[in-house]
Amino acid sequence: MNKKVLVIIPAYNEGEVLSGVIRNIKTELQSSKDLNADVMVVNDGSSDNTKAVAEKNTTTISHLVNMGSGAATRTGLEYAKRNNYDYAVTIDADGQHLASDLTKVINKLVSEDYDLVIGSRLLSAEGMPSHRVFGNKLLNLVTGIIFGVRVTDSQSGLKGFSRKAIEKIDIRSNGFEFCSEIVWRAKQANLKIIEVPIKAVYTDYSLAKGQSNINALRIIKNLIMQKIREV
Repeated sequence: MNKKVLVIIPAYNEGEVLSGVIRNIKTELQSSKDLNADVMVVNDGSSDNTKAVAEKNTTTISHLVNMGSGAATRTGLEYAKRNNYDYAVTIDADGQHLASDLTKVINKLVSEDYDLVIGSRLLSAEGMPSHRVFGNKLLNLVTGIIFGVRVTDSQSGLKGFSRKAIEKIDIRSNGFEFCSEIVWRAKQANLKIIEVPIKAVYTDYSLAKGQSNINALRIIKNLIMQKIREV
């Protein structure tokens, strides 16, 4: 495959696990000989050794201060745009996604005519803690009500973007609400969206790092305010 793919890993204080995450991703990509893929980390102003680990293992862009996961994702997509990548895929840095699910998303992007491919943990929620299922379903509902687009896992960090999506999706929020915003921007641009089932892999480490249901309420408030500002 001659098409260029950029795998983006937004990371904030993930030095404990980041080396293993990068290694697993690179091993998986190397086993898929048809993929012309690069891996990069966006270090979002981490205060631990994330920057050093990332720079030792792959291409890295670092924010001077912590700006938020939305800002880190925006930086990665802007890099993909400037460097003429045909596709981009985001994946979480805490190890909750299987590298094999990454290639599943990439293969869906390149083999079919979709612009946004969402790796959904909720098409089969096995392995996902019940409180996470509740919080994600609540945010999916709110995303549907506010923005008029329904998906099963708007909060997934494993998302694939076509070149058209890279150019059209303009993330404006810096916080976790960017996950729902991506789906909204895709709808605004009339992009073709599909979900593929992925497995949720949770450890004590990843559970301590992710969104809480309290955060979900903050996200809902921010989404409503963003919608109001753009009406």
